Amino acid sequence: MTDFAKFTPVFAMVVDSFIGDPRVSWHPVVLIGKLITWLEGLFLRFRLSPGLKRLAGFALVLLVLAVTYGVSWGIMWGLAFVHPFLAWSVGAVLLAFTISPRSLAESAREIKECLDAGDIVTARFKVGWVVGRDTAQMDAIEVTRATVETVAENVVDGVIAPLFYAFIGGVPLAYLYRAVNTLDSMVGYRNDKYIDFGMVAARVDDCFNYIPARITGLLMVIAALLAGYDAKGAIRTVWRDAAKHPSPNSGIAEAAVAGALGIRLGGQNYYGGVMSFRAYMGEPCKTLKPSDIAKTIRIMYVVTAEFIVVATALVFGGAGFF
Repeated sequence: MTDFAKFTPVFAMVVDSFIGDPRVSWHPVVLIGKLITWLEGLFLRFRLSPGLKRLAGFALVLLVLAVTYGVSWGIMWGLAFVHPFLAWSVGAVLLAFTISPRSLAESAREIKECLDAGDIVTARFKVGWVVGRDTAQMDAIEVTRATVETVAENVVDGVIAPLFYAFIGGVPLAYLYRAVNTLDSMVGYRNDKYIDFGMVAARVDDCFNYIPARITGLLMVIAALLAGYDAKGAIRTVWRDAAKHPSPNSGIAEAAVAGALGIRLGGQNYYGGVMSFRAYMGEPCKTLKPSDIAKTIRIMYVVTAEFIVVATALVFGGAGFF
């Protein structure tokens, strides 16, 4: 790895701080999504048995990951062939498209501002952009809970996991992870349509997030200590409540935030009018307030800084490569 390449994830964070996650039709993740949609239509054109749906789902994951990794690797190889500095600079921009701390923070702050202003209608509308649950009947506490939960969960798949894979295998591996995560978000549901077809996508996403989620949990405890929150509460809540979450990974970040802030997450959510109870994380030491959104954003940024510092130090110590 060249000295410039060692700093690619660092400069990707700088790029993200300036441009965020632009909503454009040529966004790489949008293109990955279009590929998934096209292949899904191709595979599900015919009525398939549950077993064949699982096989088709496996083929979907295999094709999407192969195309994503192959294209991103080819782009980086071509850039490096022209000049290493070109590969580093363009690579930093490409990597910035796989992370979303600024966009996540901006969306959460907009919701907080609406809540602070007492504009619950707009707050419901805006939280509907970042969560998949029904929002029309949410009160201010439920909007706050939904926002805190989505920020906490996305610290893993929107920040730490893509950076983790970038430090291990560069831009191509970060894009491979982003393809895994996009597959899960599009077909990894436990409903009639995707219970079989999306099974492989969901399982692969669980595997790819396993280590990053646990790194995030550890860093959140340290972040709670650095930010003046309840680090012991974070440890206690992760130990007691994280496994209650239906995801083997998402519960870690949510439980850590709940314990650090002395709040309770989880409860009744509605999807398409159907109630789904999510196990409680943390204790209701205090009522959820919009200020808890700002605190969760602060934890996200501290965790990100911690990871960048530690990972860069390990890379310079010879423990990482592109």
